[in-house]
Amino acid sequence: MSACRSFSKLPIGHCSLYSHQMLTIASRIDVMNRLGRAMADPTRSRILMTLLGGSSYPAVLSRSLDLSRSNVSNHLTCLRDCGIVVAEPEGRQTRYEIADPHLAAALTALVDVTLSVDENAPCVDESCSVPGCCGTAVNA
Repeated sequence: MSACRSFSKLPIGHCSLYSHQMLTIASRIDVMNRLGRAMADPTRSRILMTLLGGSSYPAVLSRSLDLSRSNVSNHLTCLRDCGIVVAEPEGRQTRYEIADPHLAAALTALVDVTLSVDENAPCVDESCSVPGCCGTAVNA
């Protein structure tokens, strides 16, 4: 199964509130699973990290990440099919960017959180008050 296969939306029709809520939960879980599978690939993660810095083109990504153009294009297609990036045609080129500013903010926050888990990594939040982080005392 592809990590980024497209999913059709389930029709809600005349179902009870409970069923409607279950479909909503199921679709949110599906989105989380697709996002996780897409980000689990190291190449796609590198592409996403680059796109967090701003939009880019496949040829530029290929050069900057030292990957083949076809490899980058295949991963961009996967990320696009997952709804993580969008493709904007510009003449004969296509520019890719993170699909939504909220998603970009969430991905940035996720990267910041995962970086702060590394005890040797400096904390990225100057106003951090999390016990055990940034040299703050842990109350035992």
